Amino acid sequence: QVQLVESGGGLVQAGGSLRLSCAASGRTFTKYAMGWFRQAPGKEREFVAAISWSGTNTVYADSVKGRFTISRDNVNDTVFLQMNSLKPEDTAVYHCAARATAYSDTIYYTSWTLYNDWGQGTQVTVSS
Repeated sequence: QVQLVESGGGLVQAGGSLRLSCAASGRTFTKYAMGWFRQAPGKEREFVAAISWSGTNTVYADSVKGRFTISRDNVNDTVFLQMNSLKPEDTAVYHCAARATAYSDTIYYTSWTLYNDWGQGTQVTVSS
């Protein structure tokens, strides 16, 4: 099991930017695919972006493609989500998630049901 702590959320005007971080601790010697998900009040959890252990493979939800960038620093056990051109509809609690991938450096997952470990989340609010 790995512990995840998100940071970097806040209040920003539409068109602004935020950079979320997700720091991992615990079984960090294990290879993990990572993902970002978000959940707005009254809505279901939504996939945002995912990245493979190697960092070479990434995937994005259509709603954020071209605006958000996921990256990772395996030396420091941190995953990032750079969010640009933010819109009010991006307002949500953002969670990072991890899934061990012992046999693949390039796999990623887009379904939240496939992730084992979750952070508590960080609030992102975009004002119009």
